[in-house]
Amino acid sequence: MSDLAHRFRKALLEGGLRPEDRVVVALSGGLDSVVLLHLLRFASGHDRASLHAAHFDHAMRAGSGSDARWVEGLCRAWGVAAHLERAGVAPASEDEARRARYAFLERVRAGLGARWVLTAHHADDQAETVLFRVLRGTGRAGLAGIPSRREPAVWRPLLGFWREELEAHATGVRLSWREDPTNAHVRFARNALRGRILPEIERLVAPGARRSLVRLADLAREEEAGWESLLTTLLEALGPEVEESGASLDRAALVRLHPAVQARILRHVAGELGTRLDERATRLAVTFVAEGASGRRLELGGSWTLGRELDRLVLRAPLDVPRDVPLRIPDAGPGEGEALLGGELLRVVWGEEAYEEPAGATLRSAERFHPEELRFPLTVRAREPGDRIRLPGGSKKVKKLFLERRMPAPRRERTPLLVDAAGDVLWIPAVARAAGSARHPSPGALRISVT
Repeated sequence: MSDLAHRFRKALLEGGLRPEDRVVVALSGGLDSVVLLHLLRFASGHDRASLHAAHFDHAMRAGSGSDARWVEGLCRAWGVAAHLERAGVAPASEDEARRARYAFLERVRAGLGARWVLTAHHADDQAETVLFRVLRGTGRAGLAGIPSRREPAVWRPLLGFWREELEAHATGVRLSWREDPTNAHVRFARNALRGRILPEIERLVAPGARRSLVRLADLAREEEAGWESLLTTLLEALGPEVEESGASLDRAALVRLHPAVQARILRHVAGELGTRLDERATRLAVTFVAEGASGRRLELGGSWTLGRELDRLVLRAPLDVPRDVPLRIPDAGPGEGEALLGGELLRVVWGEEAYEEPAGATLRSAERFHPEELRFPLTVRAREPGDRIRLPGGSKKVKKLFLERRMPAPRRERTPLLVDAAGDVLWIPAVARAAGSARHPSPGALRISVT
């Protein structure tokens, strides 16, 4: 076993991965992901039957389909189950492509009940990320770079390894891989950093720049961990009160803290509520903490406000929305109706026969159910306190699921839930379907659509 393979296997063990754990490898076909799959398949002792590869074709360039076919052939040769998907419409940007790719990877993982999605990000990626964020003026949290793990179940076990090590491994075992021709285009910021800027910095300014940037990320991550360790104590001293529409803090206790600490606390509370305070909003909020009079309110953007009510500071979204009107589906017979949720009118159609959506309608989602397995009447309504949905990994609060998806409060209020007569959540359109209920193929299914 090579030194790289030995260290990789040790990293997996220290990370708590067991040989029988089902995992999904994000496999682009490039050097990094091919090496990751090779290490897992032949050098980690991992159970082959628990190893899956997933490839997402963004359809953003000519020839991407041949990459998918190559990946499928590689997986067949190595005896690894492959899962492939091609984008119906090519993403308009790199960021949109990244979101689509991670959404696909999570669907594969959830469908398999796998423990992790493993990606091939390595130390050079970390250095480039930190430098990119420095140039864009990031704060300390941004300096922490790429986390080794992220929600809901992404793990990057190669972050402690350099690309040159991966190249040496690939050469040593005679691997082949696919080269993405767009990697040479310096019009992309990442490519410019990788191919020109960082090499010039190391040649002319700091020979160890990459390692220094990775060390900077490690230090920033330690600082963030230190902050997180104090956060609970700081919040307890502020007497937080959380409501459905927002949260409040003791103003006098907050004023006594340093403005930089006030800013961190306000951003944290906002994040817990599902919104984000940018630099400008944070600066205005800190000024309001010190100077805002009781009864006054500060607009923070995105419909969120910070107000002072006597000795309390209240962060919330406005409540001037019409009263919700849920929709009742009495039985499996065909029908249609409307639900008013969070001020938005939703059209719901159900029945066995196929039908066409009205011209101009935006189909949020549609699902098919076994009519005999449903407990009628069904109801389309907004989330209520205590609502839970059963997912492959266990029951989860709907509120927590929404927060994990980074859904802002107004969107959470407009997102419909389909619940049965017992109050069990069966389906959250465009978000999740409850585990344990098989999708019924046509004909004979009860199809429900929301537009």
